[in-house]
Amino acid sequence: MTAGQRHGRIAVVSPAPTANGDLHLGHLAGPFLAADVFTRHQRAAGREAVLGTGAQDTSTFVVTTARRLGTEPEHLVADSTARIEATLTALGIAVDGFSRDEERFTKLVLDFHGRLHAAGKLELKPVRFPYRPSTGEYLVDGFVKGGCPVCLTEGCAGLCESCGHPLAAGDLIDPRSTEDPQEELELRELPVLVLPLEQYRERLREYFERTGAALRPHMAQAVREMLAAPLPDFPVTYPGAWGIPAQFPEVPGQVINPNAETMAWSMYTTALGAERRGEVLQADDQLWWPEAGTEVVYFLGFDNTFPFAVAGVAMLMALEGRYALPARFVTNEFYELDHQKFSTSRGHLVWGQELADRLPRDVGRYHLAATSPEYQRTNFGWEQLAAVTGARLVAPWNRIVEKDAALAGRTLPVSAASRRAADRITARFAAAYGSEGFSLNRAAETLAEQLGRLDRWEATERQAGDFAHQVRTVLRCAAPVLVDLAAEAVAGGALDSLAVGGPDTTTEVTVRPLPRIPVGGD
Repeated sequence: MTAGQRHGRIAVVSPAPTANGDLHLGHLAGPFLAADVFTRHQRAAGREAVLGTGAQDTSTFVVTTARRLGTEPEHLVADSTARIEATLTALGIAVDGFSRDEERFTKLVLDFHGRLHAAGKLELKPVRFPYRPSTGEYLVDGFVKGGCPVCLTEGCAGLCESCGHPLAAGDLIDPRSTEDPQEELELRELPVLVLPLEQYRERLREYFERTGAALRPHMAQAVREMLAAPLPDFPVTYPGAWGIPAQFPEVPGQVINPNAETMAWSMYTTALGAERRGEVLQADDQLWWPEAGTEVVYFLGFDNTFPFAVAGVAMLMALEGRYALPARFVTNEFYELDHQKFSTSRGHLVWGQELADRLPRDVGRYHLAATSPEYQRTNFGWEQLAAVTGARLVAPWNRIVEKDAALAGRTLPVSAASRRAADRITARFAAAYGSEGFSLNRAAETLAEQLGRLDRWEATERQAGDFAHQVRTVLRCAAPVLVDLAAEAVAGGALDSLAVGGPDTTTEVTVRPLPRIPVGGD
């Protein structure tokens, strides 16, 4: 039996970004870096873990962006998917299962909703949509914008980025076409297949009472608000020509609502990740069967609360025990640039690839961890990055390496006191990396505190082995963030492995050179 089997598998999922452009730092500072760091720590602690994400090609925002850029949606999807995958790699986000436009995924989505349909869980109901007389189109999601009836914030239909509530196109205040805002729209009803969420409200409330204790405050507030009132019908299909065609005779010409793909997509990317790590599966949804024993943890932006945590969980509930429910959701807020929201349309952004090109990626990863918008909006700036990483990471680490280099080649004793200190260091990092209290901010703070302590430590000859031992303990614990530094230390023999957990039993340390963090023209 392997360590992963002993502890149970964990599936880490971060919702796929829309395939209408590359990833900027607003994407990376939240769910993607967090999911990667969490997954790396789980593996270092001996657990089998898979990380899944991808690129979503079925969103209407693919079409609106392609039209704005004067290109075909298919070309935009192909280019964006390649860029997203390359940017994740450039920032060291080690994805196991990366989804893209594939027939296998389409089949899983249709099979999933086919089960709901066959079980009588979907109902055909008339739903209001803004209608554009000039083109004969019913407008959904990226094709129509207006005010949110809950918080009044302006935005496109589908989901409100501000309050997190679902935003039905027909409920928008003053709906306007995003392509021709001056055209007068009509409201018309059209029958679509819906999941009546109200039937699951009590079960959802019980589910969040069991699992919601560790929700971050904004998500907890949004969930309470949603479950305090009757839940809306959730459209599983809607009118449109872009997306996965719905295979139900009651709704000819309709497609699957991209926000209803959430659970099938999660299963798919989890399956891809497991296969990449050598597992042979009987079915693409196998890891979500209750008997598989998989613990599912989501890292997602706050605005994805409804489709994944409310409607998505309700879809799983509707299939009556076929699937296990997610164990935890970890959300983040928006990341800002110069105190304004990142905006592709205004060119107000920093691409992830630019960060990777300008400085060592460990430095970029550390800064994104230190400033990740976990509980409120936070800000990125190049001057801030240089100040934070220089003072808290680069300078102290390189000074520590210089002190450590004076001990190179020696095998030194490690005291019981140092072993106890190492256990405390490991526990502090583990508290930041654990699923219930996960925090990139605290991981970065813990690293800065430990580096500051080691930098100030003027070790005597008697303490030399303890100093070298604790330096290596800190680096091992920081490995989920400082991926390149840790990998170079292992390759050079300065660290024997990246495994953490269990009481420290080290009695001596052989000092081999540690890598520096490059600065300036290094």
